[in-house]
Amino acid sequence: MTQEDIYLKCKDHSVSGEKFSLLYNAKYDMLVTKPQPENLASYYQSEEYISHTDSKKTLLDKIYQAVKVVNIRSKISLLKQYSKPGSSLLDVGAGTGDFLLAAKNNGFETLGVEPNKTARTNAAQKGIRLEKELEAISDSKFDTISLWHVLEHLPELEEQIKILIKLLSEKGTFIIAVPNYKSYDASYYKNYWAAYDVPRHLWHFSKTSIEKLFEPHGYKVVKTKPMLFDAFYVSLLSEKYKTKKSSFIKAIFIGLKSNFLGWRTKEYSSHIYVLKKDK
Repeated sequence: MTQEDIYLKCKDHSVSGEKFSLLYNAKYDMLVTKPQPENLASYYQSEEYISHTDSKKTLLDKIYQAVKVVNIRSKISLLKQYSKPGSSLLDVGAGTGDFLLAAKNNGFETLGVEPNKTARTNAAQKGIRLEKELEAISDSKFDTISLWHVLEHLPELEEQIKILIKLLSEKGTFIIAVPNYKSYDASYYKNYWAAYDVPRHLWHFSKTSIEKLFEPHGYKVVKTKPMLFDAFYVSLLSEKYKTKKSSFIKAIFIGLKSNFLGWRTKEYSSHIYVLKKDK
C-alpha cells in the first residue's frame, strides 16, 4: 500500500453528510482524512456532538454519560500511577471539564484547553478553568499532559506535537487515548465505523503510529491500555449509522467480539498510551 492509496471512502454521518477519503500514510502507518476542511469549527456545530455538552436527552446520551463516570475513575487511577497529587496537569481538548474536575478533587493542579465555547461555559460552571488555545499557555510547563480522544482532531499534527512537547516538563508524562483503525469493530463496520468521524477526525492511528510520531522527539510508549467500553459505544453509533436504527443487541455482540479478539491480537477499539522521555 503506497502513500497515496485510498484505504476507504466514508461520509460525515453526524453533521454535513459530505464524503471524504482516508488515505494511507506509510511513514506513520496511519490514515489521513482528505480533504481536510479549512473551517473545521463548522463541523462541530451540532447538538449531537456530545463531548461539548452534558446532555442526557437520548438513551445514547445517558449511556455516554454513565460510561464517562466509570472512565473518569479509571483515568484518575492511571494518572496517579505516573503523577503525584499536587503536580500539574494539562488536559487538551478538555470538553466540559469533568476529568479535570475529578483530578482537581484528587489534589492535582489543573488547567485545560478547549476551543469550543459551549464546552468552556459548561466547564466554568463547574469551577474549571479552560483556555481557548495552546498559544495562551505557551510559557508554562506541566508534569502531565493528557489528550483523551483529541490527537486525532488536531490540524498540522507534527507541529502540534512539537508544541505539546515544549509544554511538558523534562520528566513529564503524556497520556494519550485514540481510536485504533486496526480493531475488529473498525474492520466490521468499515465506512460506517463511528470512530472515523470524518472530517472531525483528521488522523486515524494504529498502535505503531503513536510510536513513530513520538520516537523522533525522544519519547517512548511505556504502557498501552485498552479502553474496553469504547468498543460498545462505537458499535452502538456505528449500528445507528449503518441501519438507521439503534440495534443494541447487535452492537453489544460486536463490542464483545471486538474486545475478545482484542485480547488475542492486542488490537482493541481504542487504546491509551503512556509516553515518557526515553533515557
